[in-house]
Amino acid sequence: MSKEIVSTEDAPAAIGPYSQAVVANGFVYASGQIGIIPATGRLVEGDIAAEARQALDNIEAVLKAGGSSLQKAVKVTVYLTDVNDFADVNAVYMKYFSETPPARACVGVAALPLNARVEIEAVAVQD
Repeated sequence: MSKEIVSTEDAPAAIGPYSQAVVANGFVYASGQIGIIPATGRLVEGDIAAEARQALDNIEAVLKAGGSSLQKAVKVTVYLTDVNDFADVNAVYMKYFSETPPARACVGVAALPLNARVEIEAVAVQD
């Protein structure tokens, strides 16, 4: 098996010992993204919807750098620090995955890096 490390300046740099994504066997495995604005390295200000939009924009940039796209996502995992935010995140999510949505899980967690409220990771088929 060969693997290729994906890195792009269009998404936040990794804040730990991991890659933004790895391409292996025709799939792009994108690490979890929170609502960090790539240009500033700071968490986006605003409500949970703003964080979800930025996290999805970041995932989109990483998938693109890996030769894929959100439309080719086959599995997405959403992590929430408050499951009461599910409906607001879902409303944003539906705009990014309006047709043929991927399989998905949503997990409640105690905390996320930088006190983010949502983190999203994805696996997508490479173009």
